[in-house]
Amino acid sequence: MSRTHISRRGILKLGSAAAATACTAGVIRLANAPAMADDQQPADAEIPIGVQLYSVRGECKKDFPGVLTQLAEMGYQGVEFAGYYGRSGEELRKLLDDNGLKCCGTHTGLNSLLPDKLNETIEFNQEFGNKYLIVPSLGGKLRSVDSIKETADQFNEIAEKVEPHGMVCGFHAHGGDFRKVEGDITRWEMFFDNTDPAVAMQLDVGNCLRGGGDPYAILKKYPGRSLTVHLKEHGGERGAPVGEGEVDWQRVFELCETIGGTKWYIVEQERYQEGGPMATVRACLENIRKMRNQG
Repeated sequence: MSRTHISRRGILKLGSAAAATACTAGVIRLANAPAMADDQQPADAEIPIGVQLYSVRGECKKDFPGVLTQLAEMGYQGVEFAGYYGRSGEELRKLLDDNGLKCCGTHTGLNSLLPDKLNETIEFNQEFGNKYLIVPSLGGKLRSVDSIKETADQFNEIAEKVEPHGMVCGFHAHGGDFRKVEGDITRWEMFFDNTDPAVAMQLDVGNCLRGGGDPYAILKKYPGRSLTVHLKEHGGERGAPVGEGEVDWQRVFELCETIGGTKWYIVEQERYQEGGPMATVRACLENIRKMRNQG
């Protein structure tokens, strides 16, 4: 799809006004995001559900192809990678295709997106159809105002470089990202206040709450940037699946589906019920389906 090119800096200056207009209309679209034919659904289509494979990492080490088959049989529509278990891009694509799955993202270190590695990373991810290059953690880079702004500039440059390839880069939330860094502003907010709208915000609902953040306010504050959202429970019993804790999931779904610009819901589970990881991610999916039918 052709369009007039606008500089990232120009988009950032126009972002606030554009977001306000879109919110008034009730639906937000990330105007400067690359075209993503595989992920685009009609306005009334349900957002597909994927799973972050870190949730079942032990099982993947034992039988990666078998895990993908089981996840597809459960009804998951996509997977987000956190490691590739020794497979090439072509092998990953075949495994996905054989199971009717799509790639809804990868968690990849910032070092893989820097100039000396970026082209290799783009080519590898193109082989198995990934469009979302998500950095899972930035560690000490978010501890000061200066380092946050420097890192934000890095992401702006990366976003501009991957856009012509139909990709976006983004950052995933951990609890520590919601510590205050200047006044009442959290590290997370300062980072996204200083990144262009094309840098995706992968909010992890459970991690945000665990770190003292407000995921509902965050989704509202950055309309159109929540292209993929991690569904993780907070509260409830240890290992509680999504839907069995304290998160107001109907509120999350409404925000994602009206102003979030969300293309994928992604389950990430780090603690488990009796029965282990596979049983727990199955329960997550079943609960999400029930809650969405009730909404």
